[in-house]
Parts: sequence; C-alpha cells; structure tokens
Amino acid sequence: MALGATAFLVTTSQVAQAHIGMHHTSGFAYGFEHPIGGLDHILAMVLVGVLAAQIGGRAIWLLPASFLVVMVLGGVVGEVGFDVPFVEVGIGLSIIVLGAIVALGLRIAVAFAMALVGFFAMFHGFAHGAEMPASRSGLGYGAGFLLATAALHTVGLGFGLALSRAAATRGGQMVKAAGGAAALTGVAIVTGLF
Repeated sequence: MALGATAFLVTTSQVAQAHIGMHHTSGFAYGFEHPIGGLDHILAMVLVGVLAAQIGGRAIWLLPASFLVVMVLGGVVGEVGFDVPFVEVGIGLSIIVLGAIVALGLRIAVAFAMALVGFFAMFHGFAHGAEMPASRSGLGYGAGFLLATAALHTVGLGFGLALSRAAATRGGQMVKAAGGAAALTGVAIVTGLF
C-alpha cells in the first residue's frame, strides 16, 4: 500500500513547481498541496521516513519529528522574508544525500541523522514559508504543509518497514535500490535534467 501511495504521488506531481514565488497560496488545501506538488519534496520527505525505518529504534520517530520541527522554523524564516541562499540546491541535495545514505545502507548515529534531516528541513521549510500568506489563512497553510509532510514521512516509514520485514535480504536490497534511484533523481533535479 505504501509503495502504491508513493507511486501515485510521484506520477501525479509536478517537478519543481512547488517552490518560491510560483503562485499565490492561502489556506489549508494549498499548504497540503505544496509538499506533494513537487517530486523533489516528495522524494526527500519519503526518504526521511525510509532512513528512519532503516536506522530503526528511536530514529523511527526522532527523524520525522526533527524534520517537522526544523521545517516549521524554516517556514517562519521564509514567511517573515529572511533570505536563505541556495534553497533549490539544498532541496535537491537533500534527495541526493538521503538517497545515497539509504542506498549504501550506511549505519549512522541517530543524533547525526537528526542533525542532517534538520539541516535539509530548513530548506524545505523555507520554500513552504516563502509562499505562506501573511493573512489568517497562513496558519491553515502551515497546518496543511505539516500534515502533508508527516503523511509523506509515514509513507516512507511504511515502505521501509514493510520491505525490511517482508524479506530480510531482498527487502533490504529493494530499499537500497529505491534510495539509489532517488539519489540519481536528485542529481537530475539539481543539474536541471529533470
């Protein structure tokens, strides 16, 4: 089911159209649409869940929670008008780095993984916050992008856990292959090929 949901999101999204200055937004629905409106956001947020599942233990909830908290901070930074350089590159690199870690099956400390996903969450949050309306509907917009992000993390967790439990070796290989494919997609996004 998680794989089907991911396939649906990937095939119905528009690459790099969920970013700064693309259109005026307001309300919950637009906030929810932002993270699922671009392949780059989808891949990065699903990868956070997959990485959390791959590390296991406390990482299952700490990595998504770290991403969400820092993403909110990045959203506030974007909403109040501060400038964060290289936002698009940071978003693209989040896919490359997280995908590579998953593909290589690297065993990293939970604290390092939290710091890493938090670093990348700042870029994603800034992209969301830069489009957040200053009116009351900004709260709805913020709630929407938080809920969509949490849902994408859950899809990644489900994917990672389901495959690792389905077949210890084959499931792990499939997760690594998915991470590698995501990292290559990130390279294509950053270089403008996608």
